[in-house]
Amino acid sequence: MPGVAGASPVRISGGGGVASLRVTPSTAPGDPATADLVRRIRALRVAGAPVHVGGPVATKADLAERSAGRLPVVIGVVVALSAVLLLLAFRAPVVAVKAAVMNLVSIGAAYGALTAVFAWGWGVRLTGLDGPLPIESYVPTMLIALLFGLSMDYEVFLLTAVRQEWRRTGDNTAAVRAGLARTGRVITSAACIMVVVFASFTANVDPIIKMFGLGMAVAIAVDATVVRGLLVPATMALLGPANWWRPRRRGTTSTPPPAAAAAAAPSGGRRTG
Repeated sequence: MPGVAGASPVRISGGGGVASLRVTPSTAPGDPATADLVRRIRALRVAGAPVHVGGPVATKADLAERSAGRLPVVIGVVVALSAVLLLLAFRAPVVAVKAAVMNLVSIGAAYGALTAVFAWGWGVRLTGLDGPLPIESYVPTMLIALLFGLSMDYEVFLLTAVRQEWRRTGDNTAAVRAGLARTGRVITSAACIMVVVFASFTANVDPIIKMFGLGMAVAIAVDATVVRGLLVPATMALLGPANWWRPRRRGTTSTPPPAAAAAAAPSGGRRTG
């Protein structure tokens, strides 16, 4: 069979009911061609007997396949839960959904950095490795859970400042500007600290630690600059009052910000013609 470098003699056990042999692939354990070889061997048909493939390589291929199949579910659950929590905190569906979806930008940056460095080998020697190596299947799943938690801290901090200013002035653009100015230095300082800490993980001898360190450092850097410093304020400024829209029951009216309500309230003095 193509992809097989060699095979041991067949060994009979279990009272003659089990025939086993060890197969050595011609490719590396983490190579996609090796996982394809496992699938092709499992597809073999032997008259009167099922074919099973085990061992570390097959187990790793099975784990990678299951993790890849469930990753979209994990992403969907994490995004949905983040949106629900933000909705409970700010009572603004547009802000909640937008913030949860925006976090996928930094997650995508982390995945791209891991692929470029560890799978394609771009600058992999700077991390202390001799060459490219496969990314462990559970790393992307764990990264999205960790990074969403860190990103939500920045999001809540920024949105709280913007919402307070909006309720005070009723001017969405001025609120976004003031909220960004109030929190920008703190978010940037915190992000710089975490980027340095996580980037130092790449000095560890364990490749898995290197992957987590690089992925989290890149994601936090992108989140604090591109996402929180550019995309979130820009989209909030473009959406205007729609940011704070909330569904209302039939027969009720939406609640304006206190400043707007005060400006619209009639004065207690005598009307003039």
